[in-house]
Amino acid sequence: MKVTLRQKKISKGRVSLYLDFYPAIVDPQTKKSTRREFLGLHLYEKPKDILERNHNKETKIQADSIRSSRQLDIQRNNYEFIFKKMKQVDFLKFFKRLTDQKWDSDGNHGNWLSAYKYLEMYTNGECSTADIDRDFCEDFKEFLKTTHSIKSKAKKLSQNSQASYFSKFSVAIEEAFKKDYLSENYMLKIDHIKQKETEREFLTLEELKALYSTECEFPLLKVAAIFSALTGLRWSDLINLTWGEIQYSEINGHFIRFIHEKTDRPQTLNIPQQAVDLLGYPKGRDHKIFDGLKYSAWTNLKLAEWIMRAGIIKKITFHCFRHTYATLQLSLGTDIYTVSKLLNHKSVKTTQIYAKVIDQKRKEAAERIPDLGLKPGGMRIA
Repeated sequence: MKVTLRQKKISKGRVSLYLDFYPAIVDPQTKKSTRREFLGLHLYEKPKDILERNHNKETKIQADSIRSSRQLDIQRNNYEFIFKKMKQVDFLKFFKRLTDQKWDSDGNHGNWLSAYKYLEMYTNGECSTADIDRDFCEDFKEFLKTTHSIKSKAKKLSQNSQASYFSKFSVAIEEAFKKDYLSENYMLKIDHIKQKETEREFLTLEELKALYSTECEFPLLKVAAIFSALTGLRWSDLINLTWGEIQYSEINGHFIRFIHEKTDRPQTLNIPQQAVDLLGYPKGRDHKIFDGLKYSAWTNLKLAEWIMRAGIIKKITFHCFRHTYATLQLSLGTDIYTVSKLLNHKSVKTTQIYAKVIDQKRKEAAERIPDLGLKPGGMRIA
């Protein structure tokens, strides 16, 4: 068996050093095999000064010393150095178990599953917790930034997809650390990929009124959409809402007490009388209000047809009704901190995205007055 010192490019102009065993080492107890041992050492690919050159020289000596030691261990049939690592947790299997637990919504599970597939690509299907260090995490981050989409080989991953998948990876690293599978939470020292702000489409008050006045082939969908625009509830919260969760008191009026599906946080949400009137006659306390409403291609088609029939040319998804609630509240003067609480955002920074939308629309409105042909200084106040 031969032990070879190899290099793998990672982030910030560095290369990671690892040992390649050929043929693969097999643990006689677990029957697992491995060909790699990451050393947690790195070189500067293009050293810029004497410090980096000296670092490379000393690190190569250290890595070659480890390689020689491993070669001697193998010749003596001593595989303890690698078997200890192989008894660590299979991180890919650990990540897949986390993925299988994320069924709070189809979208969230889909994002976790995609993150798993890219991690599997990055590791070539083999990754123990013993392989993970800061360089490993940095390298995966760089991999997401440069790799092509699984769905479309011609396109690279969007910045928001990169951010989403790396965020899932970060959660997995933190969970592995909590369970003592890792000696350190390496993500605490690594910058996350920032989400790119996307334009959040919403309906104006006039457009919302037009929709209310327009017939929808799927009436339950229409009621749910208008109810979302009047309360700010997400799809996942709406479809699980029961009649018993809508309560009333003379002091607070109508309100909903429920656990958010996405955040798993309890909330008491005041809702307007017109939202309650929209629902009609209540049924049993445990009966779902929107029973029969399911996410499907057919539901999306009926939503698109309803939007088009109302004369609205915007690309509106169901989540846009939540955006509509937020922008209407801000437009009508509700302060951003109150809106943040109504939307159950963890941070007001998330709500500020809607405030930016309102500011942009105000700026656009100010520019709508046609050019009057005025000349600078053409009129003066006496």
